[in-house]
Amino acid sequence: MRTLIIDDEELPRQLLREYCSSEPDLEIVGELADGFAAVKACADLRPDLLFLDVQMPKLDGFEVLELLESGPAVIFTTAYDHFALRAFEVHAVDYLLKPFTLERFRQAVSRARQRLGANGAQPPAASLNLAAHGRENPLRRFVVRDGAKISLVPVADILALEAQDDYVALHTAGKTYLKKQTLASLEAALDPAQFPRVHRGWLVNLSALVRLEPYSRDSYVAVLTGGRRIPVSRAGHARLRELLG
Repeated sequence: MRTLIIDDEELPRQLLREYCSSEPDLEIVGELADGFAAVKACADLRPDLLFLDVQMPKLDGFEVLELLESGPAVIFTTAYDHFALRAFEVHAVDYLLKPFTLERFRQAVSRARQRLGANGAQPPAASLNLAAHGRENPLRRFVVRDGAKISLVPVADILALEAQDDYVALHTAGKTYLKKQTLASLEAALDPAQFPRVHRGWLVNLSALVRLEPYSRDSYVAVLTGGRRIPVSRAGHARLRELLG
C-alpha cells in the first residue's frame, strides 16, 4: 500500500515511520507537514493510504479530503477525540487518538487492507465532509479549487449562493467563486437561520440583505449589500419574513 503521512509535527511523523517499517506491505511515498502540500502530493503520488492529522496549518485534514479527486483509504491521527464522529461520517477507516500503540496502529492498518481489498479506491469525500456540518457545527469557510489554485473563502464574506449546473457560485462583494458541489449539500452545511433558501436556485446571507422589493404578483427581489439583486419566490419571501420577524 502506497502510504502518505500528513502531520505538522515531527514526532508523530517519526512514530508513524517507525510503525510503518514494521509492516512489509506499507511503502511510505511521502511525508507532508501542511494541508496545501498534502493536496498536491496526493494528486502527484496517488497514495492508497493516508495517515492524516486533523488540525494543521493552512488546511485541516477534512478540508484536504474535500479537495481530493480520488479517495485513498484514510486513517486519522489526532490528539483530539471530538473529531471522531465527523471522521467516520466521511468514511474514515479508523481514528487513532495520540499517543497510540503499535498494536492499535496495526489494527487500523488491518482495517485499511480490508477496505482497500473489498472496495478499491474510496469515493471523494467532498459531499460527505460538508454533510458533517450543520446547525450545531456550521461551516466557517469554503475551500475552492481552481486548477492548481486553492482559495479559502470565509462564510461570512458570502453574500449569496447560486446554483449553476454542477457548480455553485459563491458571490462575495468583490468576486464570484465556482465550487463543484450541489446547492443542497451546501445548504445542509450552513446555518439555515443565516443562509435561508429564498428561491429554487438561491441561498442568501441574511446579514447581506438590505431590503425586499415586489417584482410580480407572486415573486420578489432581494437587494443585497453592494446592490446585487436576486430573485425571491413566494415561499422564500415567507421564509424571510419569518426569520426577520
